[in-house]
Amino acid sequence: MKNIVVLISGNGSNLQAIIDACESGIIENARIAAVISNKADAYGLERAHQAGIDTLHLAAGDYTDREAFDRAMADNIDQFSPDLIILAGFMRILSADFVRHYQGRMINIHPSLLPKYTGLNTHQRAIDAGDTEHGTSVHFVTEELDGGPVILQAKVPIFEDDTAEDVMARVQQQEHRIYPVVANWCLQQRVTMQGNNAVFEGDILPANGYAAED
Repeated sequence: MKNIVVLISGNGSNLQAIIDACESGIIENARIAAVISNKADAYGLERAHQAGIDTLHLAAGDYTDREAFDRAMADNIDQFSPDLIILAGFMRILSADFVRHYQGRMINIHPSLLPKYTGLNTHQRAIDAGDTEHGTSVHFVTEELDGGPVILQAKVPIFEDDTAEDVMARVQQQEHRIYPVVANWCLQQRVTMQGNNAVFEGDILPANGYAAED
């Protein structure tokens, strides 16, 4: 049985998608060993409680700096012998030492078609730019913010009268679909990080990740 540790800061809708995928077998032979949050009031902690998953809250204010917080977080994560670390709306920039410690075993989902729109407010930025499509990207985590190699993307349309909330709802539907799939690929070693590339079953993936004809 493979162990997953999920890091959250908020509502935890992607966490719920991972919980459901472990229960349904979409993610094979794996369990969420722990959910860790930097926010005590993150609803994702309640989702974990309801699923019988161990939880932990670490407050950044209890530590002298980012590096000390990350060291404490890594110490706690490592107690669960994780095969995969999943960032599910974890709203902190991670220190270089932390990222290197889990290099190739940590993935994130970002609400844009990377490399477009790293950082925050991606839905409104796509609307303001006049884009007709937007989406989400699952990628390996590296020291570059939202800059690790992309594994899989999903696109959604942007319509003329859309608000950022309209686009976000569309994007989140796709996030909940593709994040469990990629988590399973990682745990089954179908996709790995080699150098600065995502490699799927021996083939280096292009910049926008895996793509297959429907």
